[in-house]
Order: sequence, then structure tokens, then C-alpha cells
Amino acid sequence: MRLGGKIAVVTGAGSGFGEGIARRFAAEGATVVVVDLNPAGGGRVADAIARAGGQARFVQTDVADGGQMRELFAGVRRDFSRVDILVNNAGYTHRNQPMLDVPEAVFDRVFAVNVKAIYLAALAAVPMFRAQGEGVILNTASTAGLRPRPGLTWYNASKGAVITMTKSMAAELAPDRIRVNCICPVAGETGMLADFMGGDTPENRARFVASVPLGRLSTPSDIADAALYLCSDQSAFITGVALEVDGGRCI
Repeated sequence: MRLGGKIAVVTGAGSGFGEGIARRFAAEGATVVVVDLNPAGGGRVADAIARAGGQARFVQTDVADGGQMRELFAGVRRDFSRVDILVNNAGYTHRNQPMLDVPEAVFDRVFAVNVKAIYLAALAAVPMFRAQGEGVILNTASTAGLRPRPGLTWYNASKGAVITMTKSMAAELAPDRIRVNCICPVAGETGMLADFMGGDTPENRARFVASVPLGRLSTPSDIADAALYLCSDQSAFITGVALEVDGGRCI
């Protein structure tokens, strides 16, 4: 098993890409801390992992709240004594619309969940990694941060920030043997898909699929495969990478 004995914290793990990552990590031997704001989704994923013979626990957390993030990692330290992998996957978007129509409160939430949460997680996790002498951080960015398109301007900007943060974190933390990478998925079957498309209609789906050379949207399994590679020892010499998992969308 590629993650045998590892402790992995996965945010936004109650559905979509995060669920796929959590399930795959558990299947590969990791003990997974399933972090989500939604107790129904997070509890369901942790229970499913346990029923499949894996190890998981659910912790309800708002990743944009510093106090809750400190409490999350204090609990991980207390219960497991260490953390090996941190996946900052939780995300939020505004509906596909003209940029001036996005309310300020929605803009703030997009940046709080997509950007500030990575800062808050680093404040809590990096000291643990440094004390251990190693660690892995994986951030979920997006093709939107590489090839932005109209209608998702503020979401695009937040994911561009994730990519830049990933590279800067990788450079700064490399002397501490902490690797930092990100994945850039194309739109997939997640709870945010309808907002990305401006409504889930056959016409909108066809338009999105037509922009992907391999002819389909991404799946949680696609993203989980990439996450597993970047968080395992198979990628021990890889840091600062923004890996496109996009069926050729960014070509």
C-alpha cells in the first residue's frame, strides 16, 4: 500500500473530488481525517471508508475559521501524534455570471475558502511537519487559474492565487523537507458544476465537454489518482508542481 501508516487530513472531503481523494487514500492504507463543513456528507464518507475496511474519522470544520482550524490540528496531534499529508481541497465558487454582478459577501467567501484556508492550514500544520522533519501538502487549484475564462473572474483569481502560493510555499519549505504541489482539475461531477456552467443544462454540458480534447469532464477518480501520486513516495523529488488533470483543456 502506497500510503500505509500515513495520517492524512483532507478538507472538503464530504463530496466530489475530496471524497474521491479520501476514499483512495484510505484504500492505500492511510488513516484519513475527513474534514468538511457538512456533517451529513463528511459523516457519510467516513462511515463508507470504515465499512470498506479503512480507517477514517470525520471532523466538522469551517476551513476559513482560524480557531476551528487550530482545534482541528490540535485534535490530530492529540489523537495521532503526527500528520503526514495535508490536502487543502475545500473550495467555493460564485455562479458563472458577469464579474460586477457577484455580491461582495460571495467574493469574500470565495477567497476565504479557496485562499485564506490554505494560510490557516499552514499555520497549524507546518510546525508539525517541521517537528517531524518532513511532510506533504497538496492544494486543489483549477484549470481556471491557468486558462481563465469570462464569467468566473473572481473564482479564477482565487485559483491563480492557489497556484502561486503553492510554488512559493514549495520554495520556502523545501529546506524543511516539506513538499508542496497542487492539482489543476478541469470541471467535473461535483457540487459546484452547475455554478461553473451557469446552470446544468444539456447545452451547457455540451459546451464544456467540447472544450476538453479528450471529450469528457473530470471525475473524482481522476483527481484521486493524481493526488495519490503527488502525496506518495513515488513523487519524492517533485515539489512546486501545478499538475493539470484536465483531458488537455489547457493545451
